[in-house]
Amino acid sequence: MNDLVKEFVEIIADEINLIRNYSIVALKHVATGKYLSSINNLCYTTGSKRQLAFAGSSEPDLNALWKIEINEKLPMYNKTSINLRHIKSGSVLGLYYNSTYYTYYKSPITEHTEVCCSGKEISWKFNYSKLENHQGYLKSNDIINLSITKRYDNNKVEFLRSHDVQFTIENNIFQEVVCHSERLGGNDEWRIELISQD
Repeated sequence: MNDLVKEFVEIIADEINLIRNYSIVALKHVATGKYLSSINNLCYTTGSKRQLAFAGSSEPDLNALWKIEINEKLPMYNKTSINLRHIKSGSVLGLYYNSTYYTYYKSPITEHTEVCCSGKEISWKFNYSKLENHQGYLKSNDIINLSITKRYDNNKVEFLRSHDVQFTIENNIFQEVVCHSERLGGNDEWRIELISQD
């Protein structure tokens, strides 16, 4: 009987931790301990000049909250695309393509692909960072890699990365967040944390 109760408790705990459509989440960069953030109307001074994305505080604040948007009830590994809508601004995380110059904008320092809010490419795929073919549903505290397809660049897939590289806007220092197509490593790992269910 104790085994049955234990299994029931585990099922309930798993159910509570599932990320769902409209879940409010925070994404913690594993290597630096900082949260994926944006600030309403604070824009890059180079590149797209759109609302910037960066790795901010080491505690999840209002600038680090994102709403999961999907076409299904529960996002599944290797199958579901998600949108990440910034709670404070309502903007969606993505990449911005310049159709005049036929290029994606470059990040301020490393010149990888710039990540912004209000981009044209906004559909992110997620993979369990340790297992390429992991199956199942996305849960709170999973460590994931986020990728995006550049439709205007032969469907090239790039991954969300942060690192200790910093840039300055209006005398404020920000930790760069970019997309890249290099080999995956520790700088590409994000812990998804469930804040609330909508």
